[in-house]
Amino acid sequence: MKKIVWVSGLISGLIVSSLMAISIVRCYNGANYEGSMLIGYASMLAAFSLIFVGIRNYRDKYNNGIISFGKAFKIGLFIALIASTMYVITWLICYYFFIPDFAEKYGAHMIDSLKSGGATQVDIDKKTKEMAEFARMYKNPLFVILMTYVEIVPVGLLVSLICSLILKRKVAKTA
Repeated sequence: MKKIVWVSGLISGLIVSSLMAISIVRCYNGANYEGSMLIGYASMLAAFSLIFVGIRNYRDKYNNGIISFGKAFKIGLFIALIASTMYVITWLICYYFFIPDFAEKYGAHMIDSLKSGGATQVDIDKKTKEMAEFARMYKNPLFVILMTYVEIVPVGLLVSLICSLILKRKVAKTA
């Protein structure tokens, strides 16, 4: 089980981290935050497809075609955590070494979006205060790590849950 979890997790992490880095470059150069978020979550789903592959491989190759929901979910969870950790590490490297002003630029983008959307001055002032607080909190590395995990782990948990429900099998299939 360990080999399947590590291989699937590392490949999944490589996929999601690479696509995130590409998305960051596109976003940062063109300030297309919404498109980058869409690409980011789509890449998470694509990368987490290896959860399905990992669970199925364990069930079919190492467990005689049988796997409980709990065991399947455990495998999926570990794959998701390995990939998520790689994603967090990649974000930390990108953020601290290449885009340390991300929080400020993102805040400015959010405020500009409100202005161009015709928001009231009260809403703009409220968002300005929120984004200033976000930028202040983003100076804390622990906050950055937690926020980045919050971004990806729920997707991995959902994919693990769905894959576990699909792949659980109490009796081996006969050919």
